[in-house]
Amino acid sequence: MTTIRIMRPDDANIAGNVHGGTILKMIEEAGVIISTRHCNSQQLESCAAVLARVERTDFLSPMSIGEVAHVSAEITYTSKHSVEVQVNVLAEDIIKGKKRLTNRATLWYVPVSLKSVDKVVEVPPIKYLRTEQEEEGRKRYDAQKLERMENKQKNGDWMLPAIDTEPYTVRYSQSSLIHLVSPSDCVLHGFVQGGVTMKLMDEVAGIVAARHCKTNIVTASVDAINFHHKIQKGCVLTVSGRMTFTSNKSMEIEVFVDIDPVLENSKGKTVAVTAFFTYVSLDKHAKPLSVPMLKIETEDEKKRFEEGESRYQQTKAKRLAQAQHQ
Repeated sequence: MTTIRIMRPDDANIAGNVHGGTILKMIEEAGVIISTRHCNSQQLESCAAVLARVERTDFLSPMSIGEVAHVSAEITYTSKHSVEVQVNVLAEDIIKGKKRLTNRATLWYVPVSLKSVDKVVEVPPIKYLRTEQEEEGRKRYDAQKLERMENKQKNGDWMLPAIDTEPYTVRYSQSSLIHLVSPSDCVLHGFVQGGVTMKLMDEVAGIVAARHCKTNIVTASVDAINFHHKIQKGCVLTVSGRMTFTSNKSMEIEVFVDIDPVLENSKGKTVAVTAFFTYVSLDKHAKPLSVPMLKIETEDEKKRFEEGESRYQQTKAKRLAQAQHQ
């Protein structure tokens, strides 16, 4: 399936580049449509697909106001209780008649019953063109399941307000956004659509990046986004972001979403979503600028910086290997 939408001024930043969160929201919408359709194609019990995880997403080329986004989605693997969806995004210049690939993403959905959100229904199998496709999909399924469980078991922490901070430190650029989940944010079950959450996360990450370097910034990539808990209508979301690592030309920002169901008795905040966003700084000609080095103040910040550097080196090595293979 393919959806098409023209990019409007309210989709972009002051430099005319479309927000990464807008692209992520379109990707998730395409994923939830195709996976929900498939899960109901042979089901006796009606269900809705819920986003569980988004694999690493690279922003290959910025999209601009006036361009047309073509978002295509395809189901590439199904397990008993989950669906893998591959999504590609193309930007079309309708004046010149040219298209270019801007994003490629993999999403995992779980179908839940419309009668009970705690009940996961079975997924109808798909037909594979090659037997190898099913085996390759199973390996991807096992890998993402393991990583998601490891991520969920990590202890979350909270960001404290920063006072009288020095520029280029973690505390100087850290940012938070508080959002009350309204009916317009939700679909079918009264739970937040994954794309809405991702858009808020990208907004916070963008504020952190802009505060750090004081220039025009764009989303370069997003590491795996893990959805640990459903977010229900009436919850208060606290979306927090902090700088974890800087290279010469990029910034990594950790973003986590805490939920507080204020209309119910609860044990307090719960970490619902986690991810790492990577941004680059651009000049007025959209050329990459050097990024100010992050100043480390605590042992925790040093540890997060080293972990970010490790992820950066791993990504760099993968890109080099891919380029040599091609």
